[in-house]
Amino acid sequence: MRRLAKRGNMNDRMDIALTKFRSRMTSYPPGMCPLVMYRSILQMSMNQSCGKCVPCRDGLVEAERMLRSILTGDATEETLKKLEELCIMISQTADCAVGVVAANTLLDSLKEFADEYESHIKRKRCVDGSAQTVPCMTLCPAHVDVPGYVALIKDGDYAGAINVIRDRNPFPTACAMVCEHPCEKKCRRSIIDAPINIRGLKKYAVDQISADKVKTPPANVKTGKVIGIVGGGPSGLTAAYFLALMGHKCVVYDEHDKLGGMLRYGIPEYRLPKARLDEDINAILAAGDIEVKTNTKIGTDVTVEELLEKYDALYLGLGAQLGNRMPVENADCKNVIPAADFLQAVARGEEIDLTGKNVVLIGGGNVAMDAARTAIRLHAKSVHVFTRKRDDYTALESEIESAMQEGVRFRTLLSFLHLEEDKNNPGYIDAVWLQPQIVGEYDEFGLVKTEHSSAYPYRFTCDYLILGVGQRCDVEAFDKAGIPTERGRILADESCMIQGIDGVFSGGDCVTGPSTAINAIAAGQVAAHNIDEYLGYHHKIVCEVETPNARPNKCIPTGRAEIEERDPFERRKDFEHVEIRMTPEEAEREAGRCLRCDHFGCGSMEGGRCPW
Repeated sequence: MRRLAKRGNMNDRMDIALTKFRSRMTSYPPGMCPLVMYRSILQMSMNQSCGKCVPCRDGLVEAERMLRSILTGDATEETLKKLEELCIMISQTADCAVGVVAANTLLDSLKEFADEYESHIKRKRCVDGSAQTVPCMTLCPAHVDVPGYVALIKDGDYAGAINVIRDRNPFPTACAMVCEHPCEKKCRRSIIDAPINIRGLKKYAVDQISADKVKTPPANVKTGKVIGIVGGGPSGLTAAYFLALMGHKCVVYDEHDKLGGMLRYGIPEYRLPKARLDEDINAILAAGDIEVKTNTKIGTDVTVEELLEKYDALYLGLGAQLGNRMPVENADCKNVIPAADFLQAVARGEEIDLTGKNVVLIGGGNVAMDAARTAIRLHAKSVHVFTRKRDDYTALESEIESAMQEGVRFRTLLSFLHLEEDKNNPGYIDAVWLQPQIVGEYDEFGLVKTEHSSAYPYRFTCDYLILGVGQRCDVEAFDKAGIPTERGRILADESCMIQGIDGVFSGGDCVTGPSTAINAIAAGQVAAHNIDEYLGYHHKIVCEVETPNARPNKCIPTGRAEIEERDPFERRKDFEHVEIRMTPEEAEREAGRCLRCDHFGCGSMEGGRCPW
């Protein structure tokens, strides 16, 4: 009994150690050599080998030796060929998953990182530009100086923090409330405990002083150039902000009566109060010479050809505001509506009374969660979310959790079949037919496949159906004018340039498809600088805020301060903002958890060689 108890105790301690090790893997810094990472994975597999079969016991050791020789610059192309042959042999002959998976993982690396292998063999170094980069700054699409503004928040300089954010992102308030915070994904603080609550700290800063009360940098000398911008959402307004600071005049066209795009018409009030959004927009419009033309639809009120003739450059920053419908019978019934259209109708103040109704929502993205939680607030009797597979829940976990707390019900492994029209009320549906699914193999992207179950189809009665199956852009007018499009998207490269049409740029959802606000902001920033270059300038916008000096962190494990929400049984009754403000003590302590990776722990690899 003592031996069993001791063994169990050791397993518990191993689990604790592995939990800490897992955090090292998830916080693997961007910019590191991927071959070093694969060697670490291979060494872990070697340690897991039981030693019974030769392919796993000896083969993985030999594979690790070959990979090490590649990393140290002692290998040839023949080594690479032998490594591939060895891994194929191991994957086909090893007795268990340890050897098979390890070999297949290395084979995947040979395809995915062929350029790295080639560089190490031919040039005896990593590919050019390999360096450990500051994770939060690298993974923020707009590359905001996160450590800088976190340090300013800790020092109580909230206006300075807002200006550091605005150096790259003119929507500090909106992003403080709705950003998906990819900056936190590989936060090095995870090695110790948990990522810094970067979005929470940003929200604390804009809660202390509104963005439109913080003076923007002075605009440059006027250049006399005028840029037309189509779309008054995050992408278009970001481009206008930076171009105006550079000294160019901007004319923004938007089909709605107010600016903001999907930030205003696609995100519910309880997540982003529109009065707070206006704080960002007011600051943007005050930054320089920006003229706004609302209630103006391109192709109807003004033609694309007129815009091309009128302006020195043109930026197309349309949002994906048209909701998709399913190409099935009865999809155009009166009680069937795309999620994007539903949210816009609510945002415009249209009366949608769901009192006592059973609402069904198909889809699992953030827009779907917004629609489900909005339906709850419109007094729906029940809201059921159906998806085909668990991978379809692409919304933030926090959004799904909040929806569950508010009473939204979730069911998965049900594929959509058809809509049943109400025989007593033509033009309306009264049921959704769903087919139970079973899970199968994973595809090349790591997503599980499903297939029909032998179970009978499932009939679910509903009074209102919301389709959260994606959005698209209205590019018809641009397509007719000769702007290259494909499957509802404008064709532009990573510099936002449209090839073959001089002076026309495009970015955001109309290029990438439906994405996040921060990605649209990043596109507007890139477009502004490239438009400036196209016009013959090279303006630089200087942020005059001085970042506090970095101080070493003692790395003491400390709990992460989360943003709390109002009681779900209270917040589901109204559209008031759901989040509760951080306290000064929480914000100061959370900012103090930052490891200042911009000064400590990140840098170039010596001579492009992997560190040993």
